[in-house]
Amino acid sequence: MTTSSIVTLLVRTATSVPPSVPDTADPKYRKMRTIPSCRESGLDRMNNTQIAEVFENIAGLLEIKGERRFVVVSYQRAARTIDHLPTELEQMVREEEDLKQIPGIGKAIAGKITQLATEGKMDFYEKLRGEFPDGILDVMRVPGVGPKSAKRLWDELDVTTVEALEAVASDGRLAALPRMGPKKAKNILKEIAAARTKGDRVPIARALPAAERVIGALKERCPSIVRIEPAGSLRRFEETIGDIDIVCTATDPQNVLDTLVELPNVASVLAHGEKKSAVVLSEGVQVDLRVVDDSQFGALLQYFTGDKQHNIRLRELAVRQGLSVNEYGIKDTETGETESFTDESAMYERLGLQYIPPELRRGTDEIDRARQHSIPRLVEVSDLKGDLHVHTEWSDGRDATEMMVVAARERGYEYVAITDHSAGRGIANGLSIERLEEHIREIRQLEDRLGDIKLLAGSEVDIRADGSLDYPDDALDELDWVVASVHSGMGQDAGTMTARIIKAMHSPHVTAVGHLTTRMIGERKPIEADFESIFEAAAKTGTALEINASPRRLDLKDTHAHRARELGVPLVIDSDAHDAESLDNQRCGVAVARRAWCEPKHILNTLPVDSFIKYLDTDKPDRPQFLAEHG
Repeated sequence: MTTSSIVTLLVRTATSVPPSVPDTADPKYRKMRTIPSCRESGLDRMNNTQIAEVFENIAGLLEIKGERRFVVVSYQRAARTIDHLPTELEQMVREEEDLKQIPGIGKAIAGKITQLATEGKMDFYEKLRGEFPDGILDVMRVPGVGPKSAKRLWDELDVTTVEALEAVASDGRLAALPRMGPKKAKNILKEIAAARTKGDRVPIARALPAAERVIGALKERCPSIVRIEPAGSLRRFEETIGDIDIVCTATDPQNVLDTLVELPNVASVLAHGEKKSAVVLSEGVQVDLRVVDDSQFGALLQYFTGDKQHNIRLRELAVRQGLSVNEYGIKDTETGETESFTDESAMYERLGLQYIPPELRRGTDEIDRARQHSIPRLVEVSDLKGDLHVHTEWSDGRDATEMMVVAARERGYEYVAITDHSAGRGIANGLSIERLEEHIREIRQLEDRLGDIKLLAGSEVDIRADGSLDYPDDALDELDWVVASVHSGMGQDAGTMTARIIKAMHSPHVTAVGHLTTRMIGERKPIEADFESIFEAAAKTGTALEINASPRRLDLKDTHAHRARELGVPLVIDSDAHDAESLDNQRCGVAVARRAWCEPKHILNTLPVDSFIKYLDTDKPDRPQFLAEHG
């Protein structure tokens, strides 16, 4: 009889990712570029994120050259489309799919993608880069600079590296330029300093798919796998990941160990033995694979899921009971006997605790709450009845309205809001008033034809710099759902930004504020604002705040969602999907809500459709009370 085993995958970020800036650049600054371009990584295969970055780089370099605006925009749109694709372009090219069927991808760009996917390089890009100093892309990427300022700094101050940029920002030369000034120089210095202090943790938007690709490949190739579970910071759903721990039950652990080192995306093998294998993946992630006894599954999963402080507090509790906790189980310190656990619930119960959901294992008050058996049932994906932030091909989405709606219906949703961009988002193909009216008609007709799902005609409307909205009131009157979002002017001071957002909240048309802080994890820092005042205003005005579930955003973050919940602010979990597959982003938003101790009653779109429509029919200031009574 074969004994089952546990396979523990410890996926760690490699610390030796090849640099993507010239050797003359400050190595500390290399962290500002996390994704190499073309062959800089030494790898032929490029994933969608890397290909998208190449097209963003092309757009920036063309803008510096003074290329026509529509050409620049075509590359920017291609980059966004590629970054949102659910299927790797390398696979699509390999399977000879017609890339021109992807919205926004024409013949010329399709050819460039094909060369990147097959050769790991693009002749056009290499030639274009050759026209510029090596460091100009890094200068352009510093938040607050961009292509236009990079060209001006190059022309007027001979700035072609980040070091030169730092020098002119420090000595006053940058501030002396017209339309630059001391504030601009100060902000640039802050951004450079922030980039240099970033750690080696990987944003969850990169770590999650990397881990899932490994798990999927092992499942496909190893029929002996019985259970496979993520642990560590990924299972807690931290926004950045150091180690991704995965615990797997297998009847043939050696087969799993052997399979890991043979995966096609393994760049190098660090170790391969009978109980452990270690590799580095092509995306710069290290994977350690370990095998332990099956009976220790629960203890091992618990040990590698809780953060340091959670596990310390758990051990302290065990010591007071004459016990000792480790990755193998719970040991009776008097008898020396160790009790093993096949599941976590039994292990927590042995210590007199209610089961603690992984997202809460952060070393705060979760163990005290578990001793009191007062941890509530947290919101789950199955609780969501609708998605209220969805884009289509009418603006910068990939799929048609009907395809998005059918996909939402297939996920069991009772309602969905179509929220394409307003006119001010020209780069995102935002809708003019005329196109908006046409889009609303399409949505109404589609709802009548489908009949079994409520469609809300909505819009993601820009909050302008002065707090006004991008559509006039008569246009907003025609909409069922308005997500108001900041997409520009993100460098405003905290007071100005706070007043700007609160002013938008006072509009009777604004039902929710989207991705409040505007951050992109590991890419763009959040706005500066008085968030406490914003949360209080949201509660007072009845404006919902969005937990944007895009893994690149996760905005509101957990601590903000927690505080907003405490103040009685209605919260809504939205996918911000730009294609049908991205509707599944909701799991990421739910994880953030769980970290914020949110129950179904705290989340607006857990309401059944009839209650949700009644919520919308309620006077806006009274909506939080409605949600409290009907949630």
